[in-house]
Formats: sequence, structure tokens, C-alpha cells
Amino acid sequence: EFRVREAPILLDIAREFRRLLQNGHDVVLDHGLWTPEERGQWAATAMEVGGQPVLIYLPESHEVRWSRIQKRNEQSLVDANSIEFSESDLLRHADRFIPPSNDEPHIVYEGRPDEILDLILPAGGGHHED
Repeated sequence: EFRVREAPILLDIAREFRRLLQNGHDVVLDHGLWTPEERGQWAATAMEVGGQPVLIYLPESHEVRWSRIQKRNEQSLVDANSIEFSESDLLRHADRFIPPSNDEPHIVYEGRPDEILDLILPAGGGHHED
């Protein structure tokens, strides 16, 4: 049921993603990108409109992910867009994620944003604040 409900939202996001890239904006796609195939589809979408996709992988321990979910769960009673997610849900879904392999170009984020920015931004900046 989730995939059925998610599909039209992802179509809207893809349209906006394309529009922003076509207009010369830098775009951060903050989405699960769980499989190489899914990551490849979004990368192809970016390249179709002249974008340069950069995959940044943020590895994190189960403990940190669960702590973040617990904080988000606290909002589930006051935010209609938030859903309750159990630790067993996290464990079940974690097995579905396929980390990028050496064959898939990516940058591993290790908690130092300046290093990432130095790798992805042209010399002297040049990014939009959108």
C-alpha cells in the first residue's frame, strides 16, 4: 500500500527535480535511494536535463537510526504527516537497503560537511541558495 501511495508523490518530486535542474539550480534529493536501480533512475533523470548527479552515502549504525526514529515517533501524535515506526520495522526495512558498492560512484559522508562541499562545488562556490 505504501508504494501505491508514494508513486504520485514521487512523480511530483521528479517533475520539480527536473524543473529546478533545467533552471540551473543545485538540488538535493533527500530520499531513501535504497537500491542501485533506484539510484540509477534518479541519476538518469538528472542527466536527462543536464544535471550532474552526485551520490553521497551516509552510513549510520542501527543505534543512531533507532534513536532518530524514536525522536520522530514523538511527533507522530501531533504531525499528521508523521507515522509511528517500530524498531522491528526498522530492522525489517534495513535489510532492504543495498549500500553503494565500489562499482557505483559515491562519496561516503563521515561527518565533515566542508569536505563534501569541497568535493562537489566548483572552485569559488557557484551554487544557488535554493
